[in-house]
Amino acid sequence: MSTKPYNDQDSLVQGLLNRDEVALNRLYDDYGGALNGIIIRIVVEPKIAEEVFQDVIMKIWNKIDQYDQAKGRFFTWMMQLSRNAAKDKLRSREISQLQKTDQLDNIVSKVERRNPIEMHMQDIGVRRIVDSLREEERQVVELVYFQGYTQSEAAKEIPLPLGTVKTRLRMALKNMRVILEKE
Repeated sequence: MSTKPYNDQDSLVQGLLNRDEVALNRLYDDYGGALNGIIIRIVVEPKIAEEVFQDVIMKIWNKIDQYDQAKGRFFTWMMQLSRNAAKDKLRSREISQLQKTDQLDNIVSKVERRNPIEMHMQDIGVRRIVDSLREEERQVVELVYFQGYTQSEAAKEIPLPLGTVKTRLRMALKNMRVILEKE
């Protein structure tokens, strides 16, 4: 077994591709908290979120060969796997879109009370940056990143064409990056 510490993403990905358990442990240690935070914001129930989190770690381990560096960053790929797994779990429990929108205020307030990551986001200024976006960009960011909607679900909720939602989200992220670079 390798003792390589996997200090960067490229070496970590290579370690996972090589099926090195040290790389798996490093993945868990370095990214577990962030991925679990994404999942619990969507699933809310801690026991179910933990089950989804463990499934996601195993998906990363088993599907690492599907990661394509040319298509995006490793963390973005893992984040998307986490979001999709959490949403699949919600669907498996037969929570419909109608229930999600009817009870959205209750769900959001539960997440804010139970999730210290949301408070941490306030502390680091993410909320301030999102609030500085144009209304149409902020609306898409809120739905996709803070409320756990897929881009397709957000398009139906707003309602807008899916392409418009994708464009607004891409522009919002670009504008947020510009704001962060200025700070």
